[in-house]
Amino acid sequence: MDRPGVRETVNPSDRAQRLSTVVVAPDVTVEMALSRLDRAGTGILLVCDAGGRMIGTLTDGDIRRAILRGVTLSEPCGNLANLTPLLATDGITSREALSLMDTGRSFLVNHLPVVDADGRAVDLLLRRDLEKASRTGAAAVVMAGGFGSRLRPLTDALPKPMLPMGGRPLLERIIEQIRDAGIRRVSITTHFQPEKITSHFQDGRAFGVELGYVNEDIPLGTAGALALLPPPSDPLLVVNGDILTSVNFSAMLDFHREHHADLTVGVRRYDVEVPYGVVEGDGPNVTRLSEKPTFRCLVNAGIYVLEPSLHARIPRGRRFDMTDLISLLLAEGGKVVNFPIVEYWLDVGQRDDYLRAEEDLRSGKLDRSDEGPDE
Repeated sequence: MDRPGVRETVNPSDRAQRLSTVVVAPDVTVEMALSRLDRAGTGILLVCDAGGRMIGTLTDGDIRRAILRGVTLSEPCGNLANLTPLLATDGITSREALSLMDTGRSFLVNHLPVVDADGRAVDLLLRRDLEKASRTGAAAVVMAGGFGSRLRPLTDALPKPMLPMGGRPLLERIIEQIRDAGIRRVSITTHFQPEKITSHFQDGRAFGVELGYVNEDIPLGTAGALALLPPPSDPLLVVNGDILTSVNFSAMLDFHREHHADLTVGVRRYDVEVPYGVVEGDGPNVTRLSEKPTFRCLVNAGIYVLEPSLHARIPRGRRFDMTDLISLLLAEGGKVVNFPIVEYWLDVGQRDDYLRAEEDLRSGKLDRSDEGPDE
């Protein structure tokens, strides 16, 4: 492990507080580790033995990549740990830490654990703190222009994102979630009854963000409305306005950057159970019979991160969906990655979904990680 020795500059009380939130034992389950990651807000955990000695690190991205490989949330998190992380020794300065994180790396390093001479974890340095900058280098767009036809009569007098859930509009929950990810610049695309949205949120200051609005004269699809926005200079988080979720947007932005992606799409595992016996054959010969099999797939969760260069690829004045943009990128060899969502997620598209969302809010289900699809 790489351990360059340098000088002490960190407040000991700050260290102790930070370590108490990020140190985990290797036998802690992946599900518990995800919960700790969410509470810590650091994007990384330090896996240590009973004596506090570093075993390895575990990031949000490590967990999500493992889930894509079939790892379950009940496995010990130590099985997923990176056993050879970049480390610094006690006493490193901010300037030296940033230099170490940037030197000779083909990928972005956002975290730097600090250990003492015996290999015990004593601190965790974060790039965002070292640079004294929040995630203002990203912006967000919430797509709120849909009619909500399948939710009528609930949406006869309200845009779908303004439907009350747990006593306040769904869109309000989404905006606050974006704010909590450190994003302050938020745009809302509107079409149906836009005044119901603009009068509620106004300039966004009451919600801790800077809000702008773009109205679609005709529906332009899930990507087409982005062409109405000024060209962005930073990564753009795009969220459908009918999604109720507890997904960590900050982790998704980190995942996008770490993979140097052109576009990242949030995905959710979805199981389809066939209610019949499925017969497979080779000509007239039966080769296999499966009784009521379950097929597992990944579905588009309606949450994306786009590189700013993609803005120029979106045609103006006509319908263009995010699926069209993804297909275009794939055809041209662009890099599209999927970000697995293991937190609560629900597409509030129909009346039953709305009733279920209300019940899940009452029961506190949004506060719990959920490996499988919501049944």
